[in-house]
Amino acid sequence: MAMTVAQAESMASLNTDLFYDILRRLDGPSLASAACTCATFCSISREERLWENVCSTMWPSTNREDVKNLILYLGGFRKFYADCFPLIVNKEVSEYQWNEYQEYPEEWTEAEYYGDMDENENISPSDFVFIVDIRYKDKTICSKVLWGIPNADGYNGWFYNCPFRIDLLTYAARDDDDDSEVTLSVSDGLPPIASLERERKDGKLWWELRNGLQLSWIVVNKKIKQAANLASWSPLGGQRHWPTDKDFVIRFGSILPAKDILPCQVVECILSMKFRVIHTEGEGVQTTLKLTEVSMQLEDMEGSHVNGKNSLLILKEALSCRRSKNYSEVLESCHLYSKVQSELKEEKMRNESRLDRLCILSGIAAFMSFCYYVL
Repeated sequence: MAMTVAQAESMASLNTDLFYDILRRLDGPSLASAACTCATFCSISREERLWENVCSTMWPSTNREDVKNLILYLGGFRKFYADCFPLIVNKEVSEYQWNEYQEYPEEWTEAEYYGDMDENENISPSDFVFIVDIRYKDKTICSKVLWGIPNADGYNGWFYNCPFRIDLLTYAARDDDDDSEVTLSVSDGLPPIASLERERKDGKLWWELRNGLQLSWIVVNKKIKQAANLASWSPLGGQRHWPTDKDFVIRFGSILPAKDILPCQVVECILSMKFRVIHTEGEGVQTTLKLTEVSMQLEDMEGSHVNGKNSLLILKEALSCRRSKNYSEVLESCHLYSKVQSELKEEKMRNESRLDRLCILSGIAAFMSFCYYVL
């Protein structure tokens, strides 16, 4: 007990500025943990400057003055970090029932399925802000901010009835002063490749991309003052040499709730990055990749694209869904969705196969009956 009292007196004798200098060097999780150790740290950790420093380190796009003003409007950097550091987890996929899914759409009217509901009138594309940061091996290579959803003005416009998709590099460049190309090279940590033929065999470049890239895609709704991170931080999958030999597609994302919005009840938010090989070592220069696409879209269980109206509702719903700091739990949620989706496709193929066999048998029976009466 005497040692505990001595430690407390020693802590109290230290200067508050020294404590602040210690805490400002911590990352978000460490700062949150330090705040639980004693009353002094708890008090100092409420300083917005500390959390502003944490956010700017983790999401460099928050260094922009317009984004800083937005975060202060939402409630401050501490709240912003608490909302956006944990990732979205949705385990309601396990409650999915085949029969309910197949019969449910018949109960929906066309207006309900395509989102022609009064609730859309309370959601505007201009309410949303997208804050995106891309890292490769802990180095930020791209930061973009998109205010509103492009080409979505007018309630009866094409956006509301067409598949929802955002191409970040196309639209964010209009608001950014820096429109330079985003590239990765050997100096950034890429492995040198002699040729694409060699890469197709060993896949070393693909492996480094899969393990080195990180994506944060934060969506903010200014009207309801809420924010959430739609990304999975690390890649969930991808495709090598697609659609051409020089392209690599990396996929991130999350599983979002769509209860009372779509019959399938859950959708997948797909965040894709595409890199193209523009130089190899065999060309006399170091291996270089160019970022050619950063996009976002929503797909339902059957792989159909969600339209603009329903996408707005789903994005708004995502801002209040469950989140977790446990990354393995996030991956489990995504893998569970993929498993159920695969089972759905297999079940659909089996049903179609049964129907094909029934049609063939019916045709044979009809032909035999025809031959019997003719002969």
